[in-house]
Amino acid sequence: MFGLDKKDTTLLVIVALMTFAAPFLLNPFPSGSELAQFNAGYPDLMQRFVIFGIFAIGFNILFGLTGYLSFGHAAFLGVGSYSAVWMMKLLTMNVIPAILLSVIVAGLFSLVIGYISLRRSGIYFSILTLAFAQMSFNLAYSVLTPITNGETGLQITLRDPRILDGVNSAKYTNIFGLQMNETYTLAMGPWAFQFNAGFYLSAIIMLVAFYISMRIFRSPFGLMLRAVKTNQQRLNYTGINTRPYTLAAFVISGMYAGLAGGLLASMDPLAGADRMQWTASGEVVLMTILGGAGTLLGPILGAGFIKYFENIFSKINDNVLHQWFSFMPDGLEDFVVFIVHPFVGKGWSLTLGLMFMAVVIFLPGGLMEGGQKLGRLFRRKPKDAGTSATSPAE
Repeated sequence: MFGLDKKDTTLLVIVALMTFAAPFLLNPFPSGSELAQFNAGYPDLMQRFVIFGIFAIGFNILFGLTGYLSFGHAAFLGVGSYSAVWMMKLLTMNVIPAILLSVIVAGLFSLVIGYISLRRSGIYFSILTLAFAQMSFNLAYSVLTPITNGETGLQITLRDPRILDGVNSAKYTNIFGLQMNETYTLAMGPWAFQFNAGFYLSAIIMLVAFYISMRIFRSPFGLMLRAVKTNQQRLNYTGINTRPYTLAAFVISGMYAGLAGGLLASMDPLAGADRMQWTASGEVVLMTILGGAGTLLGPILGAGFIKYFENIFSKINDNVLHQWFSFMPDGLEDFVVFIVHPFVGKGWSLTLGLMFMAVVIFLPGGLMEGGQKLGRLFRRKPKDAGTSATSPAE
C-alpha cells in the first residue's frame, strides 16, 4: 500500500489514527478537575505537536541517516516563517501559497548553506551551521529590518495589499475560506473536546511528511545515507562521491524546517527573529535524540514530549501545588511545595534536563528504545517446560 510494506503501512495507519484522534487522546481528564492541568487537547498545543514533529522528522533525515549534526536548522524555520508572512501580506491570506513559498525559499537557502558547510564534517560542520544560523538571526534582528521588522517581528496589517483577496480581503488565515482558528467544541458530560481546522490541516501535512520520510528511509538513497553515516571515508576510497547525497539530505531537511516555519506562520501570522536563535536549533536536536535518532517515529515522540513539558509543566505554579498537597498538614504541605517548586513552572527545563540525562544514560536509543524494550518484555514467552527434560542424562 502506497509503496510501503505491510509493517510500514501498519505504522502509518496507526500514526494517522492517533493523530486524528488527538483531541480525545490528549484530554483524558474532565474539565474543571485538578488533573485537567495535564490535558493537552487544546488547539494551540496540538498544532505545535504536529508542526514541530515535521521539524524533527526533517532534521532526522539529515542527522539520523547521515550522522551530520546541524546546529543551524532554526535558520530555515525562520526563513520559512518570514516567507509565509510576506506571501500573506502581498498576495492572499490563503495559507496554501504561503506554505509552498516557505518550502521553496527554505530549500534554496539550505542549498547555499549546505553547499558551503558540507565541505567539512564532524564538529567543523556543526560549527559552520551554527555560525550561519547566528548570522541569519542577527541579519533578521537588526540589518534586514525593512524586510523582517527587526525585534518587533513581521506581522500582517490592514494596509497590506493582498492582491488576490482584493476588496474582500480576509482578516484571518484560511484555506479556501475555512479559517485556521475555527474550532468546534464537543461537550460530553464533564469533558470538552476541541476540533480545530488549523490542527487538522497541520496533521494532514505531517502525515504526508512522515510518509515521504518513510519512503526515503526505505529507498536506495536512504541506504546510501546510512552508508555515509557508517563509514564515509570508506565510500570515498571506493570512488563514490558522497557530497551530492549529503547535500540532497541537507536540502530536504531544510525544506522540512521551512515547511514547519510556514505552518507556524499560517496558524499565527507572525514571524520573529527569535525563531532563528541557536536555542531553537538545539531544541530540535533534543527532540530527535530524545525520541530516537535514526528511527521513523522517534522524532515525533521527542517533539511531543518536549512541547508537552514546555507548555504543561511550565504552567504549574505554587498555587496549583498548594491545591494538590492541601490534604497535608500545613508545615508538611509548605515543605513539599518548597521541594517540588524548582522542578515546575519556570524550572520546568530542570525537570526536562534530568529526564534527558536519564534517557541518554539508560536509553541511548531514545524513547523508541524504551518502547522496544517494553515490547520485548511483554512478548517474551515462558520457556518450554519440557526443555530441561530433553537435556542428556549424566
